[in-house]
Parts: sequence; structure tokens; C-alpha cells
Amino acid sequence: MNNEDRTSQQQSPQDKERQDILRSRGEIPRHIAVIMDGNGRWAKSRGSVRIAGHKAGVDSVKDITEASAQIGVQHLTLYAFSMENWGRPKGEISALMKLLVQSLRSETRKLHENDIRLSSIGDIDRLPPTCRRELVEAIELTSDNKRMDLCLALSYSGRWDICQAVNRISQKVKDGLLCPEDINNETISEHLATADIPDPDLIVRTSGEFRLSNFLLWQSAYSELYVTNTYWPDFRREELYEAIESYQNRERRFGKVHSHLELEEPSVAMR
Repeated sequence: MNNEDRTSQQQSPQDKERQDILRSRGEIPRHIAVIMDGNGRWAKSRGSVRIAGHKAGVDSVKDITEASAQIGVQHLTLYAFSMENWGRPKGEISALMKLLVQSLRSETRKLHENDIRLSSIGDIDRLPPTCRRELVEAIELTSDNKRMDLCLALSYSGRWDICQAVNRISQKVKDGLLCPEDINNETISEHLATADIPDPDLIVRTSGEFRLSNFLLWQSAYSELYVTNTYWPDFRREELYEAIESYQNRERRFGKVHSHLELEEPSVAMR
């Protein structure tokens, strides 16, 4: 059974063709990270309460996860709940946690059937016990799946992540397991919450805001950014394809000179 069949029996021929074109025209990002923003504004624009936007956003999560797996993305990281979100009204937080539990209960089996592994990054201990239990069970059920890794950033912040890495490294130095002079970029990356996955090739931000909002600060050093004015509940696979196409049109040099450019010899030798 091919990827498309395993993920959706209702995928249209036009959608399959669009994915084939993208695969043929360039590299598919290995890791896509998404800052899912605009749920509240989407609801407000419709005269509804904020939680209605969060509920509508779940459908976007399903569609983007499905399309990403179909097209060949290996890692999809979704910024679902930031450390700063704990400062929101208690009623909204409670509703978000219930929505998380409901989503895990309803979607974990489908993820497992489609060979998608669920993981998470963040201060999970701050989640309510029911959320933590559902999340751990979903992660354990899907732990051996290979097709794509779906990572939920929950109670996460980039600065928290870096602080945790520094603390772990400091403890190793204190215990004599690591010399300070041996600490380098790789050392820090290996102690981050994302140690087991590559840095994101592409970061998508919905709702038109031009900021990272404390998301994957270390890991995003050379990520390509794609910002859209679309609110997250309206962001579906077609716009994901546009983001991937934009990524394919860019030249990623990582601070270096592209291979087809030659450095000219100086006309006058240095003396």
C-alpha cells in the first residue's frame, strides 16, 4: 500500500498530481516546523469565542499532518502551546487542555495505522495529569513507527530549551564528564530537547506575524522562514504546498559561497 493510500482513501487525483510535481521540481524539506498562530483572531473575525478557533485549528493539524506524510516530510514540529501561554486566562487554558486530550484520544490510532510516530518537546511535567497520561500513552503506542515524526511542542520555549541544555552540560562539567574547552555547537545541540531530530529546514508562521515567538531559537539559525497572513484554522495543504515551493526556490548557502561561484584571484599579490 502506498503512502497516499495509507493516509487518506479520499485523496483527490489533483492533490496527488500536485504532490508529484513538488517532488519532481526540487527537494522536499526534511523537517518543517510550524508556528500555528491566529486561532483567536480567526474566531473573533467570526464573532465567536477563542476556543472555537482552537477547535477549528485541530482540522488544520490533521490536514497538514496528512499532507506532510504523503509528500515525504520526515519531521513535522507543531508549536501547540508555548511556555508563555500559561499566562492566558485559566478558562482558556483548561479548554485547551481538554481539547488536547480529546485530540489525542481520537487521532492516536490513525497516526499509528499510518506509521506516524508522535513525540513531544517542552516542560511536559506542567501539563495536567490527564493530558500527560494521554500524551505518554500515544507516544508509547507509536514509538516504533518510521514514516514521519510528528512532534508537538507543548509548554515549550526556546529559551527554556537552551537553559535546560546549559544546565545538563554544566552538570557534566561539574561531574568531570566534560571539559569546558570541549563545549561547541554540537555539544549544545546534543543537549537540546530536539537532539534526536535535525534542525528545521523550513519554519512556517501563520497569521502574518514576523517573529519566532521563542520557538526553536537555537535550531532555527539557518532555517528558511515562510510567513503567511492566513490564520491557522484556514491554513490547509494547498498553502503548505506554496510554502514548500517557496522553499524550493531559495538558495541555501548557510553563510558560504554557492559552489558555482568562484572566488576571483586578487589582481595584485599581497606583499
